[in-house]
Amino acid sequence: MRHTHRFPQHGSNASPVHGIVPPHLLRHLARQTSSELSECADAAMHTLMITERWRGERQVLGSMAPWLTTPVGECRRTVFDAGHGQSLPGARVRGEGERPSGDAETDEAYDAAGATYEMYAQVFGRDSIDGRGMRLDSSVHFSRRFDNAFWNGTQMVYGDGDGILFQRFTRCVDVIGHELTHGVTQCEAGLAYRDQSGALNESLSDVFGSLVKQHALGQSAAEADWLIGAGLFTSRVRGTALRSMKAPGTAYDDPFLGHDPQPAHMRDFVPTFEDNGGVHINSGIPNHAFYLTAMAFGGPAWEKAGRIWYGTLCHRLTPLADFRAMAQATADEARIAFGEPESRVVREAWAEVGVEVALNAAARA
Repeated sequence: MRHTHRFPQHGSNASPVHGIVPPHLLRHLARQTSSELSECADAAMHTLMITERWRGERQVLGSMAPWLTTPVGECRRTVFDAGHGQSLPGARVRGEGERPSGDAETDEAYDAAGATYEMYAQVFGRDSIDGRGMRLDSSVHFSRRFDNAFWNGTQMVYGDGDGILFQRFTRCVDVIGHELTHGVTQCEAGLAYRDQSGALNESLSDVFGSLVKQHALGQSAAEADWLIGAGLFTSRVRGTALRSMKAPGTAYDDPFLGHDPQPAHMRDFVPTFEDNGGVHINSGIPNHAFYLTAMAFGGPAWEKAGRIWYGTLCHRLTPLADFRAMAQATADEARIAFGEPESRVVREAWAEVGVEVALNAAARA
């Protein structure tokens, strides 16, 4: 694969802070008035305020990414401890090749960064996030009761959760793969983080975050759970994960967090001005298209569906691509990479979620 490394320009909206927990869920929690959840409501409001502050700082940090490189072909992970403060990166606690620290958050962040690097390297021949050996830095124990994990343009940042509804954010390898993939998208297509292009940005992170987990576990598409953030909730939450690619809209239904609002079909597309035009909500539609594609192909999802989506991300998307452009691009990529039968599978998957793909001359022949 060739890599174009289209880093966003300074001040671009292509690199806001991306948190794994969507703002609509945090806002719902922040509005809770129950005394038993007052600490959770405060934690949610705290998380929203910090994320907003980091949004502006990431604009600057994102432009620094090309210089954060290591020798090509090497994985270099460093984990820092923010000590429950907000200054990054914090104190160095574990570096590449060093023994486990004994701190769960530190060692989980280290291992998941390695699993993400390994999947991208082994499957797609990509050398780290930028394709040029960018080092993988992480900060754990960020702030107090911080209910999120995010990529800030140069590194990963993890909160410990509130301990009541959310557990520590290093528990889920797919969450870490999701956030690191925002860096890949930042370096490649630079998808604008709003409306359908923003939903594609989120969907691509779910796709490759799920592939990181499936690759690490050696799972086929049929064996995978297709959940994003399974194990992140405590036992008090009525839900299995933050999102489901297999069945969008079914991940949780909880009196404190609300109901999973993701649609699986264009007829249920949610028009909204919140969350940059519903980027965490409407991403359920392209998520489900990928799931259907992977299941139709069978075997490991990264072998065909993953390669098609990766090639599309690197070579075919413009910053303002919408769902139809993504559908057309993946169908074209499938035809070139594998052939017309595979392209037909992709077109059928998109049609099943309500996004029609026009046949070109090659497909009609």
